[in-house]
Amino acid sequence: MRAMTIHEYGGPEVFRLEELPKPTPGPRDILVRVCAAAVNPVDWKVRSGGQRNIIRLRFPWVLGLDVSGVVEAVGAEVTRFRVGDEVWSSPTHRRPGSYAEYMCIAEDEAAKKPKNLSHDEAASIPLVGLTAYQCVVEKGRLTRGQTLLVHAGSGGVGAFAIQLGKHLGAHVVTTCSGKNADFVRDLGAERVVDYTKESFADVLENVDVILDSMGEPAFDGNLKVIRKGGRISNITVDVPAQVARYGAFFSLFTLAWTMIWMHLWPLLKKGVHLRHVIKRCDGRQLEIIASLVEAGVIRPVVERVFPLDHVAEAHRVSETHRARGKLVLHVAD
Repeated sequence: MRAMTIHEYGGPEVFRLEELPKPTPGPRDILVRVCAAAVNPVDWKVRSGGQRNIIRLRFPWVLGLDVSGVVEAVGAEVTRFRVGDEVWSSPTHRRPGSYAEYMCIAEDEAAKKPKNLSHDEAASIPLVGLTAYQCVVEKGRLTRGQTLLVHAGSGGVGAFAIQLGKHLGAHVVTTCSGKNADFVRDLGAERVVDYTKESFADVLENVDVILDSMGEPAFDGNLKVIRKGGRISNITVDVPAQVARYGAFFSLFTLAWTMIWMHLWPLLKKGVHLRHVIKRCDGRQLEIIASLVEAGVIRPVVERVFPLDHVAEAHRVSETHRARGKLVLHVAD
């Protein structure tokens, strides 16, 4: 099978197009013929070595944490899928691999893809959908009438979270540049803060739930605008910067201290519960998300589709932080 591999940490130029053996599914795995994958920021952070303190690769390595495709074979203990089923998934970071023509996925990490989406569209959703759902619904416990602040509303997680917040009956506020204001309003944002002209910390107050994709730079502002007893779901800290400054080993300790501080200080100061959310692979939750997509509640947001062997170009675009929604890799028809 064709696969885009990396044999070392580095820039986008480290990708190689290679022929690899087709993987063999374990007893609880499904073998998926990949039709489409997607690029996420975590992919290039891992590729660059910026997360090598917490994610250690065994080279050669195949990246990719979003997939939409067709079941090619099933393990002996699989009960939820049959050969020919169209599925989608965001598998564990310990077992990525959608930058290839085939990959194995644990049965409980997959679900039937939405019937109303193409594979290219479907591949844009699993990782950001699970992340946003777990931030807003599980950890944020957002309810009707509350105010939800979504940072970076034009990005992949942000675009999904805005639509989800609107569906749940919340008042959705988001930050983005002025050029994306109409785009995020169309998704469901009631108020848009143009970060190029004003600080969200100066114009917002009494926010109930925050989905924070900015990390340390937004920490003080988040604490200022959140109401007492509110909830913050954080999905990023600047791990690459800590690795670059302290090295892979010592950055484990600085990262641990950063996480302790980010969780403890909001609780002590305002009774705010901050949770760092790492996407959990959950096929049943993907079924819920699929039903929302099929009902028209959530729509995919795809900035651009690349052929598989143009993954280096897709990474370069993603690293600009200027993509609206998701960047997709078309692997097969």
